[in-house]
Amino acid sequence: MRIARRLIFAVLAMTIWATVPAKAQQIYAPDSISRSMSGVMPVYDSLLGESVDEQLTVLPRVDYNAAPKSYIVGKINVHGAIAVDPQMIIDNLSIASGDTITIPGDDINIATRSLLDRRFFSNLKVLTSYRADTVDLDLYLRERIQVRGWNFIGIKGSERKDLEEKLRLRQYSELSDYLLSTCMDLIRKYYDEKAFRNAEISYAITPDTLVKTAVLVHFTIDRGEKVKIGEIQFDGNQNLSSKKLTKSMEKTHKVSINFLRSAKFKEKDFEEDLENIRNYARSEGYRDAEILQDSLYAIPDKPKRMGIYIKIKEGDKYHYRNINWLGNTIYPTEALQQMLGLRPGDVYDSETMNERLSGGDPMSMSIANTYMDNGYLAFRATPVETVVPGDSVDVEIRILEGNQFRIKNVTFDGNTRTNDHVIRRELQTMPGELYSQSLLARTYQRLATMGQFDANSLQPNVNPNIQQELVDINYSLTEVPNDQLELSGGWGAGMFIASVGINFTNISLRNFFNKKAWRPYPAGDNQTLGLQIQTNGSYYRALSVNFTEPWLGGRKPTSLSVSFFTSRETDAYYTGQKATAHFGTIGGSIGIGKRLNWPDPYFTMSVGLTMQSYRLHNWPYFLVSEGTCNTLALNLGISRNSVDDIMQYPSQGSKFDLSVALTPPWSAFDGKDYSDKTMSQADRYHWIEYHKWKFNAQWFVPLTANNKLVLMARAQFGYLGHYNKNKLSPFEGFSVGGDGLSGYSLYGVETIGLRGYEEDALTPMADYGVYARIFSKYTLEMRYPLVRSASTLVYALVFGEAGNAFQTLSEFKPFSLKRSAGIGLRVYLPYLGMLGIDWGYGFDKTSDSNGKAAGGNFSFTIGQTF
Repeated sequence: MRIARRLIFAVLAMTIWATVPAKAQQIYAPDSISRSMSGVMPVYDSLLGESVDEQLTVLPRVDYNAAPKSYIVGKINVHGAIAVDPQMIIDNLSIASGDTITIPGDDINIATRSLLDRRFFSNLKVLTSYRADTVDLDLYLRERIQVRGWNFIGIKGSERKDLEEKLRLRQYSELSDYLLSTCMDLIRKYYDEKAFRNAEISYAITPDTLVKTAVLVHFTIDRGEKVKIGEIQFDGNQNLSSKKLTKSMEKTHKVSINFLRSAKFKEKDFEEDLENIRNYARSEGYRDAEILQDSLYAIPDKPKRMGIYIKIKEGDKYHYRNINWLGNTIYPTEALQQMLGLRPGDVYDSETMNERLSGGDPMSMSIANTYMDNGYLAFRATPVETVVPGDSVDVEIRILEGNQFRIKNVTFDGNTRTNDHVIRRELQTMPGELYSQSLLARTYQRLATMGQFDANSLQPNVNPNIQQELVDINYSLTEVPNDQLELSGGWGAGMFIASVGINFTNISLRNFFNKKAWRPYPAGDNQTLGLQIQTNGSYYRALSVNFTEPWLGGRKPTSLSVSFFTSRETDAYYTGQKATAHFGTIGGSIGIGKRLNWPDPYFTMSVGLTMQSYRLHNWPYFLVSEGTCNTLALNLGISRNSVDDIMQYPSQGSKFDLSVALTPPWSAFDGKDYSDKTMSQADRYHWIEYHKWKFNAQWFVPLTANNKLVLMARAQFGYLGHYNKNKLSPFEGFSVGGDGLSGYSLYGVETIGLRGYEEDALTPMADYGVYARIFSKYTLEMRYPLVRSASTLVYALVFGEAGNAFQTLSEFKPFSLKRSAGIGLRVYLPYLGMLGIDWGYGFDKTSDSNGKAAGGNFSFTIGQTF
């Protein structure tokens, strides 16, 4: 009976619980944002006291399977609000006391969703309590913890700025484990890239004293010592040398004497270099080569060095067995095979094959460029390889020639000063013509060498329309200010020379009388006008004016150059001193230059005429010291220029110049006997005669894929000849040594700089006033840009130079050279042009070096040197 009574009692209790609105303790968890905060939960607890989440876990959940019923909202209470006013929370609900809602249903979810969208809270739950047909709502919430400030301890201000930009830290960001973990990873990566691979990084969170639900995050960083790559070890390579495998890595290098090459380990660069290793192995015939393992390790007893271990599997060495062509109709198989340059039996080399098929360089002799130069813009060549059992590969090159594309629209933008017709006349890609890859590259080169646009950002945009077989080309231009104002002083001939010069590189003479075009001067036609005035007061003064029109008449690329110059030197070294000797010059020149289409469009031929008069009185610095000497010379020249950026930072291409200046052989027909030693200087040198030959060659070779590290090589040669051994020219000789910048224009002598030696130190002056008549000079420069933008360029360089000068051709010894090496810096600034300083060490002795090496010397340059 006792057991029966207990069973009856239990059934009655369950019945009452099911029928009475004793669903009174139920909880709503609307679509809340519940994040994993395990790492920062102690911070919550310390700020908020007892955990609200712990309170909510013991509350029952609402029974969503029950029948919906309408209730009148009674009291609304808020729990857990600290920084936010509880009444504001109630006011922002779409439910108010007295409203009728359905439970279970979406009314409460909809009402609280706007609160969650404001992201003030990390958790929000609603407890319902019932009184007959009335329901009371209790809102339990957890406010979000925000970061009011970030702090970095143990680092420099510049590093703090870099980290703030990299981490994109903002005030009142939501504190989370994910945020802290991401910040730690980014900080670690930042210092890894700077070679601080053993940096110790930690963080601490402290409550904010001003805002209750905010904290301060402090990152403590101990960079430690830099760790660079000390060695790279390869394993498993039996035929490929470790040295060549290391060399194939373009961005990952170990510490060496080459201080321009970074020895930092960067994960992204290393991944690229692993692919470079695989490509190199394949180019040597090891088609199946793969990287089995790579890892980093510490080098014992070298805490500042780390090692890289790479295990490679070479596999078999393959050769080409058959190379077949499929789909070619424009060019015969024999011609394509000759351009490919790979034959059956050759070592397998996928890199060379892909390069000769597709060719990244638009001027290369690749098969793709050959097709695209004839309009086949959609050309594709796909090599399909079949491995033959053993060590051979059959290749079937599948050609998709497509149809010829014609140019529809050619546009350009970005020019604000340069007139449209000036740009349009340099374009080689014309509407209606067949598309040509080489003409596109040639247009780029000509726009770059105009000097008005930033060659680094000049990018042709090719937009083909496959259906219509047409292509639009747009040239995006960024103009750079190339006008130069020179306000400088220089040291020359033992005195200070003040110089004021201005060089306008984009004037328009045809708009000279158009008042509206003066902003501040008429510009836009790419004409050049230069004016320079130099003076030392009573001792020296000079004036020079030059003008160049690159397109005479505006229809053909024929240039016109005109110049005028005058100077005067005296022996009055200070103000008030009366001059007893003087040397004056006055002259001018006119020249015509024409672009050639043969042997290729980079050639230019020039012809000009120079008339100059030297006036000397008691001036003992030349062969002649008294009288008036006149020169009439015909100037002929031929040059080739394929340099990509002639104004600032050339990175590829070459430049060759060969010129000769010829005066009439006056002694051959004036009937005078110049062997007569009693002939006066005024009579002997009234008309100067000579033939002067000069050769200058330069090559620019990029040493890195981004064209930053550049090798410049230059060779120069000059020779001043004569028609009559008794009538040698007293002028136009060479002064070799120094920086080539004497501080003033010394007319009658050509200055050839050779860094590491003092001015004129290499000139063999057997007689006073007799300059060198032959010289040779060779230069190697390694250049790297430190700052490179559209308006500013700064680059560092290391150089090696060698050269010498001689009096006669019989004395000339091409390998008897004076050597030097050093470092330098170049700065290109708008309106000032290129400025440079070098320090060079001369390794050989000179006539005035007391039998010792010339030693260290500083030298200065103004303008780009070619």
